[in-house]
Amino acid sequence: MKPATSIPVGILGASGYTGAELVRLLDLHPNVDIQLLTADRKAGLGIEQVFPHLGGTDLPDLTKIEDADFSGLNTVFLGLPHGTTQDVVAKLPDHLRVIDLSADFRLSDHATYAKWYGHDHRAPDLQKDAIYAIPELNRDAIKAARIIANPGCYPTASLLPLVPLLESGLIEADDIIIDAKSGVSGAGRGAKEETLFTEVSGGINAYGVGHHRHVSEIEQELSLASKGDVTVTFTPHLVPMNRGILATIYVRLSGKTTAKDLRENLCAKYSSEPFVRVVPEGMTPSTRHVRGSNHCLMGVFEDRIKGRAIIVSVIDNLVKGAAGQAVQNFNLISGLPEITALQQHPLFP
Repeated sequence: MKPATSIPVGILGASGYTGAELVRLLDLHPNVDIQLLTADRKAGLGIEQVFPHLGGTDLPDLTKIEDADFSGLNTVFLGLPHGTTQDVVAKLPDHLRVIDLSADFRLSDHATYAKWYGHDHRAPDLQKDAIYAIPELNRDAIKAARIIANPGCYPTASLLPLVPLLESGLIEADDIIIDAKSGVSGAGRGAKEETLFTEVSGGINAYGVGHHRHVSEIEQELSLASKGDVTVTFTPHLVPMNRGILATIYVRLSGKTTAKDLRENLCAKYSSEPFVRVVPEGMTPSTRHVRGSNHCLMGVFEDRIKGRAIIVSVIDNLVKGAAGQAVQNFNLISGLPEITALQQHPLFP
């Protein structure tokens, strides 16, 4: 039984991978009481019938959004598909704080949203209430926002190392290449031919080459950091593992900047952060070093080509790239320590 002072929350879209991670993390949160779980196609089922690993929890059965009672809730987490969330958020009571894990409120420019997502935004008036929310980069602004636009997984792994370096003028804004690889859970839980076991096992493939949607939010945030338009080359790949993202980032150094300068900058930036860490010199971060955690590890390397450097950044796409960052943002807007319910070490091996 949670204490009476617990914050009542709901999770909309609880039957997907990010929904399951939200349940896993929030059920053990000492200041949270999960009072609502929705999943339209699984309505009427208990959470243990959808996710047996979450059995033994004292949680409400899944229901349809249209049947949900939001009156007693303080915050809702939305793990719904892109293009769906904006319609749902527009109909939610005004008293609710919203943490959205879709892309619907990540892009501040409506024309950019329409270009990348193929339709006009249907709740443009709500965009002014939203904030793009990576806690380590814009903590103060997040605290005051009503709608939290939880960043994408690829952008999180890319922006955490790149934003401080651009803000400090240590790298050139016109020569950034991001080669990123993700586990299959990043493609969602729905059945798709391209994510069947026999399609992904034993191989690796690039997808969305030259036009993956996440590049729009990467460029948006890098342009703000650089105070000028930034375009990047970004190519994602699907690898045969369940979870994890590894981004290998190639940059051109400014002036007489060295790879050592990049390393020192990132070490200083994140020295007091509980979840972001620069690994010891010479060590290469691996996805197995962050699995199941809210951590981001990064390493900086001198390229053999003069004037260039290579950064390797790793996260768990379902935690720091989704549900864990959402809980971190919830803690921020609730006035709680950011590490609450996120202190677990990575799973290894």
